[in-house]
Amino acid sequence: MSFLLRDASNADIPAIADIYRESVLNGVASYEIVPPSEAELALRFSAIVSQQYPYIAATDADGVLLGYAYASAFRTRPAYRWLVEDSIYLAPEARGRGIGKALLAELITRCTGLGFRQMAAVIGGASPASIALHRAAGFEEVGLMKGTGYKHGRWLDTMFMQRVLGEGMGTDPDPSAYPGTLFAG
Repeated sequence: MSFLLRDASNADIPAIADIYRESVLNGVASYEIVPPSEAELALRFSAIVSQQYPYIAATDADGVLLGYAYASAFRTRPAYRWLVEDSIYLAPEARGRGIGKALLAELITRCTGLGFRQMAAVIGGASPASIALHRAAGFEEVGLMKGTGYKHGRWLDTMFMQRVLGEGMGTDPDPSAYPGTLFAG
């Protein structure tokens, strides 16, 4: 399957909503139970891109959205501003074809270029496929929380993974440069 990566846009929101709806209803990556509306997803999209976090779309040659990935704040306290959390969602027909790997690699590249120092993956349902994807991209397992969610009639664990970006903790970050300016008051 051939695909292209590009910046996601507001025009992608309906397709993003379709992919996310399927994941909420049938998967365990998201602990949401009821899929959010397109309007809600548009607000979330705007909040992410307005803070200059990357939001990437994967499309086929005809422009059909196959998946998307974005980085966002791990937590909103200012000291966390050097750490981003990744999120990746794929249409069912796009899974297992290298699209998630490409999206994650691009997200890592962009976040490193922006000056982030760490990336976290919070893997709902401790999905073996997602854990393998992140491990292949250089993430390490840093914790497992048991029974953190209840969905589809079963208790779910959450795996935390982490990857160093750029200079990591090797140098002090520049608080006057992005992402040092995030959450500035």
